[in-house]
Amino acid sequence: MTSVTTKPDSSQPAAETAVYLFDNWFDPIEGGLRNRVREFIHAMIEGELDIALSRPRYARHAKSPNGEAEEAVGATGHRHGHRSRSLLGSFGRVEIEVPRARLNTADGKTTEWKSKALRAYQRRTLVADALIAGAYLATHAGCAARLRPCLAARSARTRSAGSGAR
Repeated sequence: MTSVTTKPDSSQPAAETAVYLFDNWFDPIEGGLRNRVREFIHAMIEGELDIALSRPRYARHAKSPNGEAEEAVGATGHRHGHRSRSLLGSFGRVEIEVPRARLNTADGKTTEWKSKALRAYQRRTLVADALIAGAYLATHAGCAARLRPCLAARSARTRSAGSGAR
């Protein structure tokens, strides 16, 4: 008859029973931060669409006292769902839901609404692009020496364009 023990079997090496450095990789702080970033980006884009349509989600245009709809100050149109987009930033990769809408034009047709905050086909934030470029230039010193004048000219243009009349 064999007895059941709670001691580890001495035939197994100690390294197999040890906890590895990356076994418990999930960080609740990072997960919570990504959720907040996702909510913030979604609220920012929804707010942009609210301004474009001159009304919040599920709201109708105001009616005048005689029952007719008043002319909207902004564009008129309607929402029609969301599309999923992946965005990589300094906060990591997040999946966001971007609202879709059709805007009415003056000639009676409609056009697709486009966000100004999140450009079409944008998959990375500008900070993520800068980090990637910096990492590349740090590992390729010869390229950095040749590209430094071009990058300096580009950053000077960006600074002068960003400091326009306010």
